[in-house]
Amino acid sequence: MKPFLKRQPYTGPVQAIILDWAGTTVDHGCRGPVAVFSRAFERYGITPTVEEVRGPMGKDKREHVQCMLGMERIAALWKEEYGSLPDEAATDKIYALVQELMPETLADYATPVPGWVEACRDLRARGIKIGSCTGYTRDMVVRLEPRAAELGYVPDAFVTSDEVPVGRPWPWMAYLNCQRLGVHPLEACIKVGDTVADIEEGINAGMWVVGVTRTSNALGLTEEEAAAMPAGELAAKEAAFADVLRSAGAHYVLHSVAELPGLVPAVEERLRQGQRPW
Repeated sequence: MKPFLKRQPYTGPVQAIILDWAGTTVDHGCRGPVAVFSRAFERYGITPTVEEVRGPMGKDKREHVQCMLGMERIAALWKEEYGSLPDEAATDKIYALVQELMPETLADYATPVPGWVEACRDLRARGIKIGSCTGYTRDMVVRLEPRAAELGYVPDAFVTSDEVPVGRPWPWMAYLNCQRLGVHPLEACIKVGDTVADIEEGINAGMWVVGVTRTSNALGLTEEEAAAMPAGELAAKEAAFADVLRSAGAHYVLHSVAELPGLVPAVEERLRQGQRPW
């Protein structure tokens, strides 16, 4: 592909879509990391609430541990248990356990969300490349990646948080995806995720940004739970979280990534008009 020289707005097609993993493309409801963080803290005598575990989701996993230890209730429980407030040593201990537990757990949470495998085929038929990034480290996904492949999902690029200087909301994982995919300019890309950190990453990268609600960490619902919930209640939960994602800067909000093929023409029309995502 001939390099695009940025002397004028890019008016070409969408070249790539870069997506998060848990809660976005696999693991409906983002259950895998919740299970791991809960177990890791419980091993040290601290039982976190689901809300405490889910709050920092989307960040690098060591930073996630730090955020949880910095929460007032958890810090107080740690002090009660160990006689002092949690420090770097506490972070190191829990993070080491997270690293140990994550690979063996994530293979059980590798199922692509409904319609995503088919959507990938549709997008690739249009010449769109599929990138991916995650708060997981490379060692953590050693069993997740092949299991997802067995179930039909193989992205063209996969960047983990330990491959860049710092994770979300910094844009480095998105940039490294573009390098590996051979994609330029950045406004030819769509960044997709289910957390505020995902949205901020995409905004910082200068890409079009899409949030997803139904499969998200925030709702925390399995596919079966979402299907069983009264339609009005589910719609209200999704609408409330959609407002959060839009407030964070999302250009679009969808129920799930299965709807991405239908969104691409709208983004491409904006590009043809010379619009940019920033």
